[in-house]
Amino acid sequence: MTALLTIIVLILVAIAIWQMTKIFELSQVNTDDSQVANDKDNKLNGYLMFGFLIFIYLITIFSFWKWGDVVLGTPASEHGSEYDNLMFISMALIFFVQIITQALLHGFAYKYRGQKGKKALFYADNDKLEFIWTIIPVITLAGLIIYGLFTWTSLMDIDPEEGDPIIIELYAQQFNWKARYAGDDNVLGQANVRLIDINTNNVIGIDAADPYGQDDVVSQSELHLPVGRKVIFKMRSQDVLHSAYMPHFRAQMNCVPGMITQFSFTPTVTTEEMRMDPDMVEKVQHINKLRAERKANGDDNADAWEFDYVLLCNKICGSSHYNMQMKIVVESQEDFDAWIAGQDTFKQTIAKAE
Repeated sequence: MTALLTIIVLILVAIAIWQMTKIFELSQVNTDDSQVANDKDNKLNGYLMFGFLIFIYLITIFSFWKWGDVVLGTPASEHGSEYDNLMFISMALIFFVQIITQALLHGFAYKYRGQKGKKALFYADNDKLEFIWTIIPVITLAGLIIYGLFTWTSLMDIDPEEGDPIIIELYAQQFNWKARYAGDDNVLGQANVRLIDINTNNVIGIDAADPYGQDDVVSQSELHLPVGRKVIFKMRSQDVLHSAYMPHFRAQMNCVPGMITQFSFTPTVTTEEMRMDPDMVEKVQHINKLRAERKANGDDNADAWEFDYVLLCNKICGSSHYNMQMKIVVESQEDFDAWIAGQDTFKQTIAKAE
């Protein structure tokens, strides 16, 4: 309600200012109300265009200086470097073209601003110029698209026979994640939302009659991954459209109700190794400095923070979307085996509930 009243007040203030401006214009003596721009108008617009060019360059430089370090840093997956290269090339081209086109647009608007008696030189038709400004974007975009397709094909190479992959299901539900491991047989049992039974702790609807599902392991708190081993994710959604987003691994895939989507990657940096990464150490120190200031002011949720990989939802899936996340632990194969051995299988979970 407060937000609505604030918006209404701001709208009324804007209307009042606009009306006062119109009254001020009407009160001016000898005001030129002609709808035709004169030399003074053109000169003013030329200066404004040039000023805006300087402004967008300065704000761009400031943004790089202020927030240039707010990036994901070292990629933690095998395909991460390839993904980052594609992003860097795309952004470099965008900024290069932006600098040139904005300089031409605003610079020409200033230099060739209208003056009385001055006639603009124009071409009614110029095949050479049209060919140049058509073929350059075509070649550039074709190159980016082809490179992107090869990169996408490489990222989406989900071969269950390659690299002894581990099969994990990510189950999305407003507003939490659950991870299901395929067990010793590395085959996920059949599951359906209609089979969910809270009384037996069957929280994701595994088919109790399917022998492949008996050794499946469901984790509701953490997602553990072995470093250096390919992981194939099978993704389901119970209710609405979600998106499994693991930014440090450069991985994202939609979770669509009624169907199974999939993605795969190989983790290359353990959680402990990433915590020792120089860039990450600097970020953690900066964040904890801000949290210490908040804590000194008596603010809540201001305890010291330690880096962890995280699984997020990258779709606005409801009121608690911002809090839909799951901790990811990347560890050695030995530590992963020890952790999975300590978890109850689906068969054991059902037996305990009964």
